[in-house]
Amino acid sequence: MNDIYLIRHTTPAVAKGICYGQTDLDTTETFAAEAEVIRGVLPEAGFFGSIYTSPLQRCSRLARYLFPAHDLSLQPSLMELHCGQWEMRHWDDLPKEEIDPWMADFVNIRVPGGESYIDLHDRVTRCWAEVVESAAVQPAAVVAHGGVIRSILAGLTNTPLINSFKAFSLHYGCVIRVSHREGFWEYETLSNVAPLEKEQHKPKSFYEPRT
Repeated sequence: MNDIYLIRHTTPAVAKGICYGQTDLDTTETFAAEAEVIRGVLPEAGFFGSIYTSPLQRCSRLARYLFPAHDLSLQPSLMELHCGQWEMRHWDDLPKEEIDPWMADFVNIRVPGGESYIDLHDRVTRCWAEVVESAAVQPAAVVAHGGVIRSILAGLTNTPLINSFKAFSLHYGCVIRVSHREGFWEYETLSNVAPLEKEQHKPKSFYEPRT
């Protein structure tokens, strides 16, 4: 099977600490510079066959930039976690009675009006089967979100979903090459530039040391 390249979108135009999930955010003014870093670690665009992308513009814009001659396969199943009633609210403002149970078991507990991580994983897994099938013919690329890529890597490495955020540190614009060799999946990080300021995807209180 040919290689599959997993590409996370560039920095989204949103304030730090805002829960944005499936909100269709634009990218920041650093888009072109970040995209060129990504392009620098990828083979030539003609190397690829199928290009799969989340339809949200922070991903589809990048896919069009990197692969201008390709027809893109827009896949709603590759969208980030649906954050329901939390979309575009600050993590620190979410009610404790809602956020605490979810943080304790975000794999199985759904965001109010949204999804759980296992919901995301199930839909991503169905799309991944199509990606793998296409990679049997020619290398493929997937442009998606942090939660989606972690879900894929967790499935390939048998990593419990609850541990996937600690196991896979994926910054904006990261590129992961996935290979299938002798019956086993392998992955290699080609680019993963850490930002000057860390992302915030949960309330600040959960980053603080517990006493």
